[in-house]
Amino acid sequence: MLLLPFISISWRWRWRWRWAFRGWGYRQSYHNFSLSLLENFSHPGAFNQILSHAIASGIFRDPFISSKLLYYSFSHHHRHDFAFSRTLFFQIRNPNVFAWNAIFRAYSRSSFPAETIALYNLMLRNGTPPDNYTFPFVLKACARLSLLQKARELHSSTLKWGVFPDVFVQNALISAYSSSGAVEVSRAVFDMLPTLIRDVVSWNSMISGYLQSHRYELALKVFGELLGAGSPTPDQVTLVSALSACGRLGLLDLGKKIHGLFMTTSGFTLDVFAGSSLIDMYSKCGQIEDARKMFDRIPDRNIVCWTSMIAGYAQSDLFKEAIELFREMQIGGFAADAATIACVLSACGHWGALALGRWIHSYCERNGIEMDLKVRNGLIGMYSKCGDTQKALEIFHGLTQPDIFSWTAMISGFAMNGESDKALHLFSQMEMLTDVRPNEITFLGLLCACNHGGFVDKGLYYFNAMTQIYNLTPNIEHYGCMVDLLGRANLLVEAEKFIRALPIQPDVVIWRSLLFACRNHGNIETAEFAAKRIEELEPRRCGARVLLSNVYASALRWGDVKRVRKDMAIQRIKKQPGCSFIEIDGLVHEFFVADCSHPETDAIYETLTGIYRALQSGPKGFGTDGRRRRRR
Repeated sequence: MLLLPFISISWRWRWRWRWAFRGWGYRQSYHNFSLSLLENFSHPGAFNQILSHAIASGIFRDPFISSKLLYYSFSHHHRHDFAFSRTLFFQIRNPNVFAWNAIFRAYSRSSFPAETIALYNLMLRNGTPPDNYTFPFVLKACARLSLLQKARELHSSTLKWGVFPDVFVQNALISAYSSSGAVEVSRAVFDMLPTLIRDVVSWNSMISGYLQSHRYELALKVFGELLGAGSPTPDQVTLVSALSACGRLGLLDLGKKIHGLFMTTSGFTLDVFAGSSLIDMYSKCGQIEDARKMFDRIPDRNIVCWTSMIAGYAQSDLFKEAIELFREMQIGGFAADAATIACVLSACGHWGALALGRWIHSYCERNGIEMDLKVRNGLIGMYSKCGDTQKALEIFHGLTQPDIFSWTAMISGFAMNGESDKALHLFSQMEMLTDVRPNEITFLGLLCACNHGGFVDKGLYYFNAMTQIYNLTPNIEHYGCMVDLLGRANLLVEAEKFIRALPIQPDVVIWRSLLFACRNHGNIETAEFAAKRIEELEPRRCGARVLLSNVYASALRWGDVKRVRKDMAIQRIKKQPGCSFIEIDGLVHEFFVADCSHPETDAIYETLTGIYRALQSGPKGFGTDGRRRRRR
């Protein structure tokens, strides 16, 4: 007997049931019961009364009524707690496919998609055949769990049960294969779907599959095929996916055209979904002003819009603006989520705002924000960039299962703070694990550690290990680290040979690293060669000329110093002012050369003058050899 609480029935509901059952036969009253009563209540208490009546009267035994009650139970009880509905389901004698589909649908959207697979297997053992509504729910669970083998098994079952031609089933197969990493199979299923049967979901599933596999060019190619086909009409999901691909590839012109297509599409509204995508696209294409304009135009912004704009500022190295926008968001009463926190922590780390980063850390703990792995990795990066490697290591050791980003953040943190030995030791610990493999960024942090520690031999070993052991391809940043490593060790000939042997064209950063080394070691000939290469790549930038001038000055070649500076004046190339910042009491102060904009400028210069006089009054002035050094 079903053990569910019998809730007293109000006179109003008793009158409805009498009216519903009057004049109909037994079978007709069942259907009238489900249609007239189940569709006309607004709170869980009424549902409990209807359910209690169905049990007491015995009509719950009818498969149609019990399936309807099960379906409505998912809507009128806690959406994330299926204990009640699950109990109700297992009280149904011989549930029909409608009841099975109802519970498949609920679990496939819940936090427990694996239950969908288990219940599907149970349905087959009970002898209930699936229908075309069953497979989309079960395939959705496979997609969320990336179960490629199960997706293949279900694919075969769709052929067995004759539901493969159904467009909803095929759309679900495309998504399941894409989410499981088999995008080629997804494309094969998509191509087998007749053009006249494909709907907009079919196209969206294929575009999304290419996006998930980072094949952005192919995603845009499918989008172009959709526009060329003329039917169906792209919807908002289609355009948002295309914008995402444009942002990843930096295709600003195409992104603007898709934006225009948005504006001409019937029924288009600049909601948070479209607005956030446009912000992301413009930010990734380097048009942060246009991104901000889109942000300001969104009428009812939510946390996703705020996070997209904060992330755009952080990605554009506008860390001050990112932090200021976060403060504005808080004043507006918006509660931050894990994604927002990760973006703000990145900005704090790059800007050196340790006090603010600590406040955000405590803010997460006070407000119960989910400290997922992404947030904890952000905390490791923030504390490391701000110089507190001890706190970063404490968070790292608190991780139950650190991923490659956790290891990389901690290794890079040690490297940038000059703790090279700790970085190399941590990497050796990571190498002993079987479930974590280093990536290109890990090796970049490792080479930086060798660079700061002066470990030339170890740097060469790890650089070769990238390709020979881990089958990773070095990029321009890795080559730049090696040039810097050799240059710091005064191996300038080897550094120049290394550059000439590169399989890719050296960029300005590599040549600048060589020029820095020449300045430090006084190698004028190689410095002139490197400066010439930099001028070819950046003819209107002052960096190479300034560095070359410093090399000449170190060698007391004042005529060459004058010549370089005269050439800069003739070409109207001005030296960019240097910038520095310091955090005091949670507020970051920014200064440029000869800057007088700070409200405490007079006090600052007075203090600097006092320091200068104190140094000048010393027994040996600025020098250590009894002579005052020349200031440049």
